[in-house]
Order: sequence, then C-alpha cells, then structure tokens
Amino acid sequence: MNTRLISPPALVIALATAGVVGAVGAGAYTSARAVNGPTTNATSMAPAAMVTLPDFSTITTRDGPAVVNISVTGTAKASDAEAAAEMQGIDPDDPMFQFFRRFQGQMGPRGQQRDVPVRAQGSGFIVSPDGLIMTNAHVVKDAKEVTVKLTDRREYRAKVLGADAKTDIAVLKIEAKNLPTLALGNTKELKVGEWVLAIGSPFGFESTVTAGVVSAKGRSLPDDSYVPFIQTDVAVNPGNSGGPLLNTRGEVVGINSQIYSRSGGYQGVSFAIPIDVAVQVKDQIVATGKATHARLGVAVQEVNQAFADSFKLDKPEGALVSNIEKGGPGDKAGLKAGDVIRKVDSQPIVSSGDLPAVIGQQTPGKKVTLEVWRQGERQELSAKLGDASDKPAQVAKNDSAAGQGKLGLALRPLQPQEKREAAIENGLLIEDVAGPSAIAGVQAGDVLLAINGTPAKSLEQVKEVVAKADKSVALLIQRGEDKIFVPVRIG
Repeated sequence: MNTRLISPPALVIALATAGVVGAVGAGAYTSARAVNGPTTNATSMAPAAMVTLPDFSTITTRDGPAVVNISVTGTAKASDAEAAAEMQGIDPDDPMFQFFRRFQGQMGPRGQQRDVPVRAQGSGFIVSPDGLIMTNAHVVKDAKEVTVKLTDRREYRAKVLGADAKTDIAVLKIEAKNLPTLALGNTKELKVGEWVLAIGSPFGFESTVTAGVVSAKGRSLPDDSYVPFIQTDVAVNPGNSGGPLLNTRGEVVGINSQIYSRSGGYQGVSFAIPIDVAVQVKDQIVATGKATHARLGVAVQEVNQAFADSFKLDKPEGALVSNIEKGGPGDKAGLKAGDVIRKVDSQPIVSSGDLPAVIGQQTPGKKVTLEVWRQGERQELSAKLGDASDKPAQVAKNDSAAGQGKLGLALRPLQPQEKREAAIENGLLIEDVAGPSAIAGVQAGDVLLAINGTPAKSLEQVKEVVAKADKSVALLIQRGEDKIFVPVRIG
C-alpha cells in the first residue's frame, strides 16, 4: 500500500474536492488569509500562486524500463548451525538463527564450516545502451551466477566487472544493444527537502515506485565511512538495494543502499550513495576492474563540546586525531595526536566521519593540504596520501559521557619495563578512577599519555594543566593497543 504525504497546500486541494472549500482550478490551490466566522465562503479567499507537484507517473513511464531486477545465486561459508538455520529458511536477523548458533557452540565442535547456498535479489539500473549496469556490491557478494531481468521480462546472464566493498558499488555487464538508460544527475545540486523517487524490487516486487524527500546530505554511517550518504524518507526495503534514487527531472542522484531499522523493514530512514561517488568508482572499475582509495593513516574521533572547550575551539567541528600510524602518510606530514583536522584542500571537515569520506575519494599518491588546529593555533600541513588497500583507515569511537567535579584519577609513573611493554616513552598509569573521569569512561589500567595535548610526564605537570583548565580537559589514554581521547568535565 502506497502512502502519500499531504502538505498543507495539498490538503486544501483534498478539502476542495470534498466540497469543504472552493478551488480555483486543477493543479492550483486557494490560500485563505484569515477566516472570520463560520459564514466565510470561497469568495473571500484571495487566489494564491500556482503550485505544481512532481509528475511521478511521467518519470516512471519514461525511466522505469532502465531499472532492472537482479537475482543472485552462489555459496558462502557458514558453520554447521548456520547451515542448519539456512536450510530451515531462518533469516540471519531472526532470534532463532542465534539459537542455532548457540546450540552449535554447546552441542557440537566449533569452527566447522560448510558451503551453503546463497540466493539474493536486488535492483540496478542501466547506464549505457550496450548493457553496463550499476548496483550495490553487497547485492552481488559471493555471487556465482547473476541474472538481470528487464521490465519487458527479457533475462540476461550478467558478468560482474568489479565490486568495491568500501563504497558498496558494483558494475555489471550484459550482452545486449539499444537498451534504455538513465541520465545521471549532480549530487551537489541536490537540496534537502527536494522530492526524490526510488524504483526497485522490494521483497521481489519488481518495478515498485516510492517517493519522498531528501532528509539530509553528507551522513556518515559507522560501517561505511568512505561514503557521505544521502538520507531520505523514501520507502526502501530489502530488494531495493542497488536501485536508483531519481530527482524530479528523472536524473539519478543516488543509489539506494541501506536503511535504518529495528524491524528489518522500512522505518522512515533510508540512505543512498551519492551518484558522483558511485560514478567515480564505476569509471575505475570499467577501466581497471577495481577501485582504489587513498588513506591518511590516522584514527580520528568526533569533536564534541567538551573537546571544543578543552582545545579552545570556537565550535565543536573537525576530526580529532587520536592515533597515528607510525611511518604512515599522516605521520610523515607531521600530524600529532591532539590535532584537530578542520579542512582538506579547503573542504571543511565538520564531523569526524567527513575525513575518511573526503580522503577515501582521493587518488593514492595525491598531495593534499590539511588545515589543523594545534595548541590553540591554526596550522597548515602537506600530506601525500597512501593507498587504502595497504591498510584501512581507522576511526576511533568514544561514546563515554562526561560529568562534573575534580579529575578523580590516581596516577603513578610507569616503570621502565612497563614503558617497553607498552612501546611508549612517557605516560602515567591510572591505578584508580573516581568522579568525573569514571563517568567519562576512563578505566583503571589505562595509561594517560597526554592532557590537553601536553604529554603526561609527571603528576605535577598534570596538576598544572588541570589547574589552568576552565570547563573540561581532554585525556589521551592508551587502552591495550588503542589510543583514544576522553573528554572530562572538571567544572
């Protein structure tokens, strides 16, 4: 069942049709300035500007034939329990699937795997008359046979030219000629609030059309940091993956890829890969069979208000560098833990997820200019980017809350043997945690490396930094092999 949202002007049209208010003609609506009393009729209403709603039927008729259904068969490795669940037709997201996994762990030998059949369906769209098709990489994952079905019911065996898991883009080729194609749009011109249309095969229902608006742009998702997603409220469900997101001119502005859901189905939040990102990957795959991405070799965190206060930033924006790969591009460029990267080649970095998305779309070996905030001052660094296929970039996450009060840390200097084991030159061992540090997520056994960018070499040094701090301090700690910043409110 398709649901159509009715805006206030469209609501007036609906009421006019029912005879509640007067209408001035098809495709237009009448807006009343003020209605005084129950006797007011249509003659007291001033005519409003003509409003034209998108004609989705025209777009669907013209562009729908270029959208295809994709069926995939193949095999994948799974444990005996997972294979049994697969044979029973249990979805991996179903609680019973987890029961099979636990049962296997309790009753049978662990680590045993077997090949299980994989069957999947998705969507795609034709971008060249000779059979070049774009879709999602996850649609054709583990595929041994890919079948493309057109709207006229013709079917073709497709060849996977290449798939890029980092951006979730795949390119297929079928042997055909004079096929209908879709025009590609410009994501940069796309506006939040603009009408968009999705065509695909949700749950196998081919050529299904749904519509909505752009909810946001440049969204960063935890598992797909290379893509600045387009968020929409277009109904997208399993099977829509790989299908086009079209603007009101019928141009492809995105490729539907993911949904945010607690039920496994559409719940009002869907995400599409910007077409400019997809085309860049597509062109590389067509030319070389694969896509390459650049990397900076740093782990970054989100800059929240506590970090902004600690580093004296005017607002909580940028990517906070918490760890640097030794000998990597960031290290060679002179980046340091505690730097806040605010721009890459004049492109603003607002959230931490912006950095890997911007860097990942660059070419390995390219030189970029980084604007960083260090010790309360703006600096520029030049970095030569590496290849992401050598070692993927990391994004450190910190979801700890911040409290108020004193620092609440019991510290002691590291022994020489502890420094050698931790491979660090300076630091203080955190023996006990209380107060705001405990609330912020600091743990006993962590090693305090720096505070507000100042290396933690002695207890006195830490006390001096805390005494000078106003609202909060940023602690750089090492926990195992990870280094993360933790903001701690102190006043």
